[in-house]
Amino acid sequence: MSQLRIVGGQWRSRRLQVADVPGLRPTPDRVRETLFNWLGQDLDGWKCLDLFAGSGALGFEAASRGAAEVLLVERDAAAYAVLQQNARLLGGDALVCQRGDALRLVETTPRRFDLIFLDPPFRQQWLERLAPSLERILADDGFVYVEAEHPVETLGGLRAVKARKAGQVHYQLLQRGDA
Repeated sequence: MSQLRIVGGQWRSRRLQVADVPGLRPTPDRVRETLFNWLGQDLDGWKCLDLFAGSGALGFEAASRGAAEVLLVERDAAAYAVLQQNARLLGGDALVCQRGDALRLVETTPRRFDLIFLDPPFRQQWLERLAPSLERILADDGFVYVEAEHPVETLGGLRAVKARKAGQVHYQLLQRGDA
């Protein structure tokens, strides 16, 4: 089993286990540092959704930086078990792990989030399937962070406000077109 390191906030330098699941790609330290520089280091009071949590790197990083609530959603049983183990280890009240289907959650939840992390499995058209429901669950001034195998300039009514590439992965921060 591999590990990841939280790069900032109250749990800075803490190491967490990562499940050995095919296709699981934890967001690298350097990319997480860039993302949280874009957002500002303090997420105090934010409600976050880590929709394809996998390793939980993005959600744990948000909680470490003060997010009031982080919902980590994962379908794979092995990855979900490790997420729960890491959440218990950190002991953060903000962390909630949920096993389930990302599309169903986005289509049915009445909740709204300040920050949504989307790092879905590549080449499965997840972004296209999620796009119609994202704006409904995104707070008016909220952000959507996307990792994909190609640049994502728009997603539904959201547009990229920041973008970079690391290796083969394109990552971008999106907001409503009118924000």
